[in-house]
Amino acid sequence: MKNFIVIGTLFLVLVISSSSLFVVKETERAVMLQFGELVNADISPGLHVKIPWVNTVRKFDARIQTEDAPSERFLTLEQKALEVDSYAKWRILDVGQFYVSTRGNVSTAGSLLAERINDGLRDQIGARTLIEVVSGERDELMTDLTQDLNRTTASDIGIEVIDVRVKRIDLPDDVRSSVYDRMITERNREAQELRSRGEELAIGIRADADRQAVIFEAEAYRDAERTRGEGDAEATGIYAAAYNKDPEFYAFTRSLNAYKETFSSKGDVLLLDPDSDYFKYLKDGLPVQ
Repeated sequence: MKNFIVIGTLFLVLVISSSSLFVVKETERAVMLQFGELVNADISPGLHVKIPWVNTVRKFDARIQTEDAPSERFLTLEQKALEVDSYAKWRILDVGQFYVSTRGNVSTAGSLLAERINDGLRDQIGARTLIEVVSGERDELMTDLTQDLNRTTASDIGIEVIDVRVKRIDLPDDVRSSVYDRMITERNREAQELRSRGEELAIGIRADADRQAVIFEAEAYRDAERTRGEGDAEATGIYAAAYNKDPEFYAFTRSLNAYKETFSSKGDVLLLDPDSDYFKYLKDGLPVQ
């Protein structure tokens, strides 16, 4: 009988202990209720104790979740209709407010968020032209929408919107062709601007190269003239020294060079006076010193 009582007591203690202890994982957020009323709005991860049959613990996934907003039709600034399909990434930020607003129902939170996404898209798209929504400012639109949502979702629903993205934009047939034409025109304009900038850059490079070539040519001509002048000066000095040393021999060698240049071509005919000084050394020879 005693053994039965001991076993029963141990079993009762085990049941009470297992009902009193609970664990909150790192990927979870939890709240504690007492007879249905919220008594602990944010239980930290780890091992905790509760009163069995008095306290109830509700756990929620704290990781990032995805909410697909239903497709909606919106009007742009110029009253063009667009069919937009979007989604959002979100997570629980204030688990207490999340429970109060949704009674812990994730589907309810998703529905509330989807409504706000579509309201935000209606405002953002209505303030932009069709071409801005389709191509030019879509990233800016999504950033503005995310910021606007986070101004209210944290305090109202207890969630943080990480990002909002458009999955698909459907254009009516009469709008699609005009959008494509405008996009092509815009891309052609951008391409022409790039070509013009490239041509302008090429002209600048060619002009700089031409300027550098003129400078190099002028410097080379200057150096050549300087070298030629130095050579002429040196030759003049040599001639002067030779003349001062032996004027008669200097005159003789100059005459020989003149004969060589004069009679180098067999086809030339010269009419000269045989008694001229030009033939002095041919007739008399070099005087003996």
